[in-house]
Amino acid sequence: MRRMRHIPQSAAAILSAVCTAVMMTVGYYGTALPDSFTNERGRVLTLSTRLPVTAAAAVECGDSGSRQVSLRLFGSVPIKEVRETAVERPTLIACGQAFGIKLVTDGVMVIDLKKLSGRCPASEAGLRIGDVIEEVNGERVGSNSRISELIRSSRGEDCTISYRRGEQQRECTLTPVFSEGSYRAGMWVRDSSAGIGTLTFADPATGAFAGLGHSICDADTHEPLPLSHGSVTEVELSGCTKSTKGEPGQLIGEFTDRDIGELILNCDGGVYGETDCLPDGEELPLGFAQEVREGSAYILAQLDDGGVKRYNITIERVSPIDCDHDLIIKTSDKRLLRKAGGIVQGMSGSPIIQNGRLVGAVTHVFVDDPTGGYGIFAERMYTCSLGAAKSETRAAG
Repeated sequence: MRRMRHIPQSAAAILSAVCTAVMMTVGYYGTALPDSFTNERGRVLTLSTRLPVTAAAAVECGDSGSRQVSLRLFGSVPIKEVRETAVERPTLIACGQAFGIKLVTDGVMVIDLKKLSGRCPASEAGLRIGDVIEEVNGERVGSNSRISELIRSSRGEDCTISYRRGEQQRECTLTPVFSEGSYRAGMWVRDSSAGIGTLTFADPATGAFAGLGHSICDADTHEPLPLSHGSVTEVELSGCTKSTKGEPGQLIGEFTDRDIGELILNCDGGVYGETDCLPDGEELPLGFAQEVREGSAYILAQLDDGGVKRYNITIERVSPIDCDHDLIIKTSDKRLLRKAGGIVQGMSGSPIIQNGRLVGAVTHVFVDDPTGGYGIFAERMYTCSLGAAKSETRAAG
C-alpha cells in the first residue's frame, strides 16, 4: 500500500499566503484598472502596473477597431475582461505658454448670502451658495447688474427665480426687502472670471487647444463656473512670486489686447476651445494613459518674458484612470526650484513629456510642499477636446 506524501505545515502556510496575496492583487487590479483602453493600432496593450499585467485572448467586437481582451496577472492569472480600442496615434503641439482666460458664466452664480434687516430673502426662498440663477420673472439674466436692476424694480413684489442646482432645474419665489435705499435680495452673485494659466497642447489637425488640466472654479464657492462664452488672450509675464511651504506662488502678468482663441468648454479636465493661430511648440505623439511610467520626465513652462523652457521632474506615482488624480509629480530641476520654489499658480496646464510623448499636464501644487503636485493624463484631456469639438458642432447645427 502506497503512503501519501504530506506537505509540511510551513510549506502549506507559505502556499496559502501566496495564494491569498495573488487573489488580493487580482481583486485590487480588477477594481482599480479601467474597463476600457485606447491603444495605437498595431501595438500590443501593455500596462504601467507594479506587477506584470498583460493582455491576451483578443476577441473582435462588432464595431471597427474595438476588441475584447483578457487582462492577466503574470501572464496566466485572469483579472477581468476589458475593451481595447485601436486608433491612429494623434500628433499634438506641446505648448507651455502662459495665456489669459476670460470666462463669462451661463447665468449668475450665488457666491454669498447676507441678512438685510434681520432677514435674507434669497435664503428664505430656498437659494443656496453655488446655485446658478438663469431667469428672473421669465427674463434671462447674465450679469450682476441686470439681476440687481430686476430685483430693485420689483418694488417688493414677489419675483420668480429660475435656477440650476447641479443638474437639476428649479424654481422659487423670492420677496425682496427694502434696505439701504432700495429693494434687495440678500445675495452676492458672480457673472465672470479671469486669470492666467498654461496652454497644454494644440491640435494641428483641428485647431483645438487645451489648457489648465482642471476646471475654472469660483474663488468663493469652489464650484466649476458654468460657461456661457469666453476667450483666451496672450499675456505679458513679468515674472512670478516664489512658492514657499504653506504659500503657493503665482505667475505675474498682464493681458494683452490680442485674443488668440475662443473658449468652448470648462470641465474637470481643463478648458478647451479653438484658435485660428496655432501656438509655437514641438509636435509630439500623444502618450496613452497606460504608457505613462514612474520615473524621469520633463515639463514645459513659461515663468517670465524669457519664453517657454524645459524643466526636469519625476513622476512619482501613476494612478488608475478612475482615481481623483492621475499623477503625482516632483520637481527636481534646480533652475525651477531656484526661480519659482517648485510649482506656482498659473503653471496649471504645463505639458508633461516622457519618452518623447505628451503624457500629461500639471494641475495642482501641494500647498505644504510646492516642489510636488498632481497631474492629469494627456489622453483624458485629448478626449475632452474631442467632446468640446462635437458639442460646438451640435450648437452650430
